[in-house]
Amino acid sequence: MVRASSFAGVILAAGESSRMGREKALLPWPPSRTGQASSTETLLSAGIRLLNSICDFVVVVVGKNENALAPTIYAEGVSLVCNPDPARGQFSSLQVGLRDVLDRGRDAAFITLVDRPPVSQVTLKTLHHAFSVAPHEIWAVVPEFEGKHGHPYLVAKEMIEAFLRAPATSSARDVEHANEEHIQYVPLDDPLVALNINTPEDYQALLLDPN
Repeated sequence: MVRASSFAGVILAAGESSRMGREKALLPWPPSRTGQASSTETLLSAGIRLLNSICDFVVVVVGKNENALAPTIYAEGVSLVCNPDPARGQFSSLQVGLRDVLDRGRDAAFITLVDRPPVSQVTLKTLHHAFSVAPHEIWAVVPEFEGKHGHPYLVAKEMIEAFLRAPATSSARDVEHANEEHIQYVPLDDPLVALNINTPEDYQALLLDPN
């Protein structure tokens, strides 16, 4: 196997944000204690720009929130693909996104969730380098912070195919556990790889001091 030199980016954003009470993808990023966004960035646009910096293209998987997210997605110059039945769960959205990656001729991808705060460029480049020098039996490179595994993670074609072979009722964790010997965990000094934003309290905890 020749290690892929180009990558797609996949952002899973088809959830209903029920615990947040509003669309998580459109939360201002970074947040500010002033109550005013410090820029026009949102979690979604910031995530797109991060992956766009290293990927050939980025696809955002949406669901019933397609109309709400489409303006941001197209403004950033990337594409969307719609999960026709997001109620099947997050893994079904992952499969939708990865099929699009293969259909567009790529065999490696960075994968992240829209409710994961964008990590640093250093983190992204470290994961990219770890993948590029990993032995061929490594199918995925996953960031780790203080023992917690996180996002974004980078997968080769073999792991993409393993995800696509699994039933839609599976989870990414199920597939990863079944292929543990093919995963390399990369310890990083970046707490954002292990954070997600599910509730208003999670978001409030990340408020930045404007000073």
